[in-house]
Parts: sequence; structure tokens; C-alpha cells
Amino acid sequence: MSTERPPAVVVDDVHVEYKVLATGKRPTGPDAGRRLLQRSRSTRTVHALRGVSFTARENDSIGVIGPNGSGKSTLMRAVVGLTPISRGAIHAASRPSLLGVGAALIKDLSGERNVVLGGLAMGMSREEIAERYDDIVDFSGIREFIELPMRTYSSGMTARLKFAIATARHHEILIVDEALAVGDKAFRDRSEARIREIRDAAGTVFLVSHSMRSIRDTCNRVLWIDRGRLVMDGEPDEVVTAYEASR
Repeated sequence: MSTERPPAVVVDDVHVEYKVLATGKRPTGPDAGRRLLQRSRSTRTVHALRGVSFTARENDSIGVIGPNGSGKSTLMRAVVGLTPISRGAIHAASRPSLLGVGAALIKDLSGERNVVLGGLAMGMSREEIAERYDDIVDFSGIREFIELPMRTYSSGMTARLKFAIATARHHEILIVDEALAVGDKAFRDRSEARIREIRDAAGTVFLVSHSMRSIRDTCNRVLWIDRGRLVMDGEPDEVVTAYEASR
């Protein structure tokens, strides 16, 4: 009998293309100012992902690395369903959850109210939220500010609370986009331990990060994306070493 872990996410030859407005090259010469105002506009097709394929399995903790603009976040948003794909297919065993530093919380409400609303949005009952409330607040490390409006929080405090809320329940597929880049070493250690807990409970975690230390410490596999292509897929030390050597 096969002992291979079941697939959680299958990405099959995925392309993402979108059109942007282009104004052409900046004119030079004595009448450059006049011609600058007259430049014609046209559309340009950007190929954000180019034929990316991989299979993620249960208990995988997958790091996603690459330079800025390489397509990492586009790929993760496509997996979640927030970015439409142009060609190819994505199959997921359950609905993926995206945790990103840019995810919105309600700034005019207190941290306490956001814990409740965030829990409800993830499908938790009020009883479950009450049961896990202290763990969420203590994990975030902002208990003394939890009754204040979130507009008074620093970006780091907001990101820590967001991570604590999002990981308070089990996720079968969780995508973490740069959330571990905030906070001190103690918070990063707690965050990495939480990701390992999710993975060990048969979850699948994708971690998008520029921190090679977090990738090595947290992941059992790494995808290297560059210019929309999957350059390498393998063991963390092997992929990270090759990536660092290329820079």
C-alpha cells in the first residue's frame, strides 16, 4: 500500500497575464517638453507567471522565495483564487487561507473587537473565540493595548495581532505572506513554532519570505520563483544555497 501523502494543492502549467498602460520612452532633445505631453498611450501585456507547476502535499511546509517582482505573491494569490489565471489549472483539497501583512482589519475598532470579528470571519463560533481569546492576545504580545483602536497600533503590532488571529484555528492550507518579518526574535520564534504545529496537524503551509533563516528553520521544501518561472523546487538548504549564490 502506498504511503505517499495525499496532495493538498496541485498547480498545473499556470500562466497569469494582465494588461497595463504604457506611455512609451521619455523623449529627449530640444522639444522634449512638448513631446512629453503628446506621448501616445498603449497597453502592454505583463506575463506575471509562466507555466508554473508543482504539487504540495499534506504536512508540507513550503517556502516560496525570489526577488521582488518575481511572481511569488501573484502565485499565492492565484492559489487562493484572488488572482485569475490565464492558462493552466489549480486544484486544492480545501479552501486555502491567505494571511498577508496587507490584509485589512478595521482600524477604528479596538484590537479586542477585531479579534472577535476576525474569528467570526474565519467561521469560529463566539464560544470558540471566547475560549481562544487569551491565547490570541498573549501570542500577539499586545495585551496592554488590546482595548485601544487599531489606528493607534504600529504596523508591527497590527501584523502580530493579524497572525495571532489567523492561526488561532486549524487550517488545512495556509499561506503566510511575509508575516514573520515583523516583531522581535521571540515573536518570530513563536510564529515559526505555530506554523510547525499547523503542518504537523496534517496542514499544508506556504511561507513567502525574504528571510532565508525563517525559510530554513520552518520549511521542509522550497520553491524558487524568478521572472514568473519556477527555477528550482527541492530541499531548503539546496535551493536557498543556489538562490543566494545567484544574487
